[in-house]
Amino acid sequence: MSLLPVSEAQARLFALAQPLAVEEVSAAFCAGRWLAEDRAARRDQPWADLSAMDGYAVRAAEWPGPWRVTGISSAGGDLPAPLAQGAACRIFTGAPLPDGADAILIQENAERNGDSLRGVDKPVTPRLHVRAAASDFHAGEALLAAGSPLNAAKVALAVLAGYATLPVRKRPAIAILSTGNELVAPGEPVPPGRLPSSNAPMLAALLAILPCDIVDLGIVPDDLDAMTGAFVKAGKADVIISTGGASVGDHDLVRPAFTAAGGTLDFWKIRMRPGKPLMAGKLGPSVFLGLPGNPVSAFVTAMLFLLPLVRHMGGAACPLPATTDARLAAPLPRTGDRDDYLRAFQAEEGIVSVTSQDSAAAAAMARADCLIWRPAHSQAAEAGDFVKILPFPR
Repeated sequence: MSLLPVSEAQARLFALAQPLAVEEVSAAFCAGRWLAEDRAARRDQPWADLSAMDGYAVRAAEWPGPWRVTGISSAGGDLPAPLAQGAACRIFTGAPLPDGADAILIQENAERNGDSLRGVDKPVTPRLHVRAAASDFHAGEALLAAGSPLNAAKVALAVLAGYATLPVRKRPAIAILSTGNELVAPGEPVPPGRLPSSNAPMLAALLAILPCDIVDLGIVPDDLDAMTGAFVKAGKADVIISTGGASVGDHDLVRPAFTAAGGTLDFWKIRMRPGKPLMAGKLGPSVFLGLPGNPVSAFVTAMLFLLPLVRHMGGAACPLPATTDARLAAPLPRTGDRDDYLRAFQAEEGIVSVTSQDSAAAAAMARADCLIWRPAHSQAAEAGDFVKILPFPR
């Protein structure tokens, strides 16, 4: 297979997976997910003209009084009686204005003696310190669009609009397979020639920011039967992730094992650096994504493919990572025939590429907080030039 451009590979990956089924979830537990259906307001907010300050509800035209205080209005209390000519109503923040009142005389500008009230200092004007009915939103107004991310502010908006639950997509189940005879479990002794299995914990940490359920199926040896059996076992998941064994060496058995388990490969090898050996396909209803084995390539391809896939299945309108412009702190050479994704960090003087861009340099990756995206055949860039960056998810 020829090398696929990153954007084409992302589009083909999304075509393999439909957004998951919709479920109603308590609004309090929807943050971090995406709304599955449009939602309009079921009520006006505010529900009536409300006071924005503590003071007295009055007719502005009657300034400076005197007024006779005839009632009281507090948030959550009984509705106040209509205001007669020359009358005022003691009122508190968030309370409804009585019919006939059109302004609030704040208590700092009021002189009261018993039930007699006068205004001092600043005159009141119509609508002064009044939160108008439906000034935030009105019943029937479109508030939240399908595919929009739900955060704390949008949850509050939905509840104020009249919703206790919201429609969101189900959480995808993700199975992770780590492949390779050289791997040992995290924390275990590491004999010469062996390597701690770091990719599964790293991917789980990346995925922790998204609504999904992760099953770590452990380390699978470089054995065709064992690897085939692991794929069959993982076939109940919505997404199957493998790390390692995606290249063309004698021990790179992911592709033949995936095929032996009944999978169909859709694409393999991407026009990017690092991460070229990425592969994707279908195993029954499951979407398969085979990531490279070294941590840096696995991290970069997870940012560009795995996280967007989970967002897409969760119903996100914009599942791809956001890019932004940033100024370079030092020059960069021209690129070759693949897109480069350089680990970098944001410093006061600009974006700084980390010292080592070796695809296995985990220590350098740990210093980074973003990727510099350099499309294939880009010209050399100078210090001060602007480049596209992809901030790391948080």
